[in-house]
Parts: sequence; C-alpha cells; structure tokens
Amino acid sequence: MAADSATKARIRAVPDTAKLFIALGAAAGALGVVLGAFGAHALKARLAPELLATYQTAVQYHLWHALALVAIGLVAIHLPVSAPLKWAGWLMVAGIVLFSGSLYVLALSGVRSLGAITPFGGAALIAAWLALAYAVLRA
Repeated sequence: MAADSATKARIRAVPDTAKLFIALGAAAGALGVVLGAFGAHALKARLAPELLATYQTAVQYHLWHALALVAIGLVAIHLPVSAPLKWAGWLMVAGIVLFSGSLYVLALSGVRSLGAITPFGGAALIAAWLALAYAVLRA
C-alpha cells in the first residue's frame, strides 16, 4: 500500500504541461499508426501512385512528429515553466495538423489546391524544432 501511494505521489509530481504533451504525442502516434495501416491496406489499390506517395509522406511526418511531441513532454518534466517549450509543443501540434492533415486530405480528395496549406504546416514544424532547441539551450 505504501508503494502504491508513493507511485501516485510521483505521478502527481509530473507537471501538467509534461502530461499534456506526452498524452498528445501518444494520441497522435496512435492515430498515425491507424492512418498508416489504412493507407497500406485500404488505399493501396484505390489511389494513384503519386497520391499514395503523398499519403505516405503525411504518415511519416505525422509519426516522427508525434514522437517529437512525446520528447517535448519529457523535456517539460525538467523545464515545466518554459514558455519556449510550450510554444514548441503547440507549434508541433499545429504542424502535424496543417502539414500531415493537408497532405491526407489532398491524397484522398485529389484537390491540389490544398497543397497551399502544407508549407504553413512545414513552417510550424521547423519553428517547433527551433523553439525546442532554444528552450533547452536557454535552461
């Protein structure tokens, strides 16, 4: 029983920011796996090769940046009040949604004009990585 309360105390000691970004990263990772499996099994025979490649790019960036969100959450355990780290996390979320999201929709719909959104997502991902580096170097 004492170990159980000690474990609960340690879990409560994890900053909310860390919990949030770890949970968002885990959820994004799970969604990335689901979308990747959907692409590999349901879309392979239905999409043109160039659209399937676009979809696969979306999945790859989605999964890599889901891991980055988990990493931001782990760093937040040590830097719980870092504003640049919070910016990194939210920019990473925005980047996944805008970059991968626009590529998913483009691949599924074939509407090329949606590609105009993708660079904004890419810029958010780049800014997130730079904010993460700044947060760590500033600590």
